[in-house]
Amino acid sequence: MGRLAGYLPVLDWGRRYDRQAFLSDGMAAVIVTIMLIPQSLAYAMLAGLPPVVGLYASILPLVAYAIFGTSRTLAVGPVAVVSLLTATAAGAVATPGSAEYVTAAITLALLSGLILFAMGIFRLGFVANLLSHPVISGFITASGLLIAASQLKHILGVEAGGHTLIELGRSLLPALPETNLPTLVIGGAATIFLFWSRAKLKPALEHLGLHAGAATLLARTSPVLAVAVSILAVVSLDLEARGVAVVGEVPQGLPPLSLPPLDPGLWGTLLPAAFLISIIGFAESVSIAQTLAAKRRQSIRPDQEMIGLGMSNLAAAFSGGYPVTGGFARSVVNFDAGAETPAAGAYTAIGIALASLFLTPVIFHLPLAVLAATIVVAVLSLVDLGALRRTWRYSRFDFAAMAGTILVTLAAGVEAGILTGVAMSLLLHLWRSSRPHIAEIGQVPGTRHYRNILRHDVLRSQHVLSLRIDESLWFGNARAVEDVIQRSVAERPRVRHLVLNCAAVNGIDASALESLELVSHRLAEQGVDLHLSEVKGPVMDRLAKASFLEHLTGKVFLSHHEAMEALAPEITRLADHADRPAMDASRPFPERGSAAG
Repeated sequence: MGRLAGYLPVLDWGRRYDRQAFLSDGMAAVIVTIMLIPQSLAYAMLAGLPPVVGLYASILPLVAYAIFGTSRTLAVGPVAVVSLLTATAAGAVATPGSAEYVTAAITLALLSGLILFAMGIFRLGFVANLLSHPVISGFITASGLLIAASQLKHILGVEAGGHTLIELGRSLLPALPETNLPTLVIGGAATIFLFWSRAKLKPALEHLGLHAGAATLLARTSPVLAVAVSILAVVSLDLEARGVAVVGEVPQGLPPLSLPPLDPGLWGTLLPAAFLISIIGFAESVSIAQTLAAKRRQSIRPDQEMIGLGMSNLAAAFSGGYPVTGGFARSVVNFDAGAETPAAGAYTAIGIALASLFLTPVIFHLPLAVLAATIVVAVLSLVDLGALRRTWRYSRFDFAAMAGTILVTLAAGVEAGILTGVAMSLLLHLWRSSRPHIAEIGQVPGTRHYRNILRHDVLRSQHVLSLRIDESLWFGNARAVEDVIQRSVAERPRVRHLVLNCAAVNGIDASALESLELVSHRLAEQGVDLHLSEVKGPVMDRLAKASFLEHLTGKVFLSHHEAMEALAPEITRLADHADRPAMDASRPFPERGSAAG
């Protein structure tokens, strides 16, 4: 039973489910349902799909996650970034609005589900780590700008299109004279109201005496008010006759259960895009789930989360939906509303199903401009241009990856942008790893600690050279280590012993081992013995399997202090009786790869 509960978390929390949890989950579900209805319609429009597809993607996927997911508060459904990726991928194989386009979106959900499920079963969640935080942040920022720009046509009431910022600009500018004034008024008013409600509605409600928690939840469901008022305006003023585009007829009823398209050719074409959607969706979802779980001292299991999201996407594919993942805003509302178990998601699915059965006639008169305003306000909250400045101050490498992701996403599209970010992150990581920081260290007076000579006043021996390697050794940096060692020894002609402090070395591959053997041989020819200190157990186990230790001219010491006591006792005695100096902050730091000590 325990092993089965590992794959079906519902068997775990379901055994302890009680009336209090039911009431808490039910209340959260009501609030999230109210919020999710306009969001589902809006994100389906962003994906280039009929609005009803957004509702379909918000029913069975939520039930599937409630059964297989591990987060107590994650709210699964359509999200902005995944909707944009879906539009890009489906638009490459079919015309938006066509039956083939809908088929492509459903196929993306099927492939994403299969990919996530397989990765979860085989515990391949680490693949998402290829997306560094700066890359994800840059991609979301650029995607937010792209999405907001793509919705301007609906707010202006003009025809425009494009997948990049340049294409959108070229398409929108000539169309500005054709702006539909009633559409602009509705879209502009909705946008201003939604921005205002995010910042000012909660304080206003609290000022009127409403409890802070209730004020927060009402402020976050403000899109529903915008939807209701806009529908009344369209009906009462007959704005459709004045050119205001509305959602139109939305099929009434529950999602149609059907077998997803089994087209090998289409699968092959969409597979790369489905993989990107899977990884980006998982990375976004698991980050949200971990953040919310930590607030309640709970935990999630990333590999099982992959299975849960995989099953959610499979459920979307079998019910006419498109790719889904965990949404930030919905999940926060679900959390604040008091959801205690994933059952809240299942109850939300019931609410969306009831809306599909009874509310779709009302949605007929919903202006597209209001849905566009909902999207614009939601995605601009994800834009964080300030991260560029913060990242620049902290790491030029990460800044390069983030800036490259943003620029390529805006100029060439979302798929090219994320691939560029991943490629730049990996290349920069390889470049940094190929240039390991190697510090000459000496003994801090009055202690048994050994630190970088560029940062501390330390004692050194004329006959013993101590180098600390702050990187695992592999074929990419083996030659650089050789060069640093050779240059350091050449600069110190009186040196007779070289001690490599390996405290930061977590691994030595075969190429690096050959380099160490070559270094040992060259040093021996110069009358210098090679020693190692503080070698980690797993590294020693690997070295013991080779002949390196047998031919090592020096010794392997348990600690660096032990090495110095054996090789330069006069320095350790002097250091033991000296006063420890403070760190000199005015000393120049190493130019690259500087370490803490």
